[in-house]
Amino acid sequence: MISADYVRAMAAYNRWQNSNLYGAAKRVSDSERKIQRGAYFGSIHSTLNHLLWGDQIWMSRFTSSEPPPSTLISDSTEMYPDWDDLVTARIARDDAITLWAANLDLDWLKSDLTWTSAALNRPFTQPVWILVTHMFNHQTHHRGQIHAMLTAAGTKPDDDTDLPFMPA
Repeated sequence: MISADYVRAMAAYNRWQNSNLYGAAKRVSDSERKIQRGAYFGSIHSTLNHLLWGDQIWMSRFTSSEPPPSTLISDSTEMYPDWDDLVTARIARDDAITLWAANLDLDWLKSDLTWTSAALNRPFTQPVWILVTHMFNHQTHHRGQIHAMLTAAGTKPDDDTDLPFMPA
């Protein structure tokens, strides 16, 4: 079982690392961000879109927030074709995740959640704490892919990526 402190720490880490990666990504051209680099979702831009999509879909299940325009993973890479729109949406989502974490209901965290997976086209019921942990793991997984693609593009984040070195 995870704690509210864990959720708040991971929300802060999410925001810090998204800022870190987006800062590096803005140093490469739009065409460089959209080059297919062999990652699961292809490009830096597409993977950033998918990551935002994942956060939107999980937060729509956790709260009353709007789900992404499509619940299909195949549509997740092109939600925001424009870089500035993607940046704006990412900042707004990170704000929402941080606010949600700050006001987390511990009883809810101990409950179960039923949702329908579009990927498997069937309902699932899981403990909420597992699903929250999954959302944060999903973020970290794809940020690692983005970090590798940024390195291949000749740049890297300015800040560290290790959780123990997150600014207070």
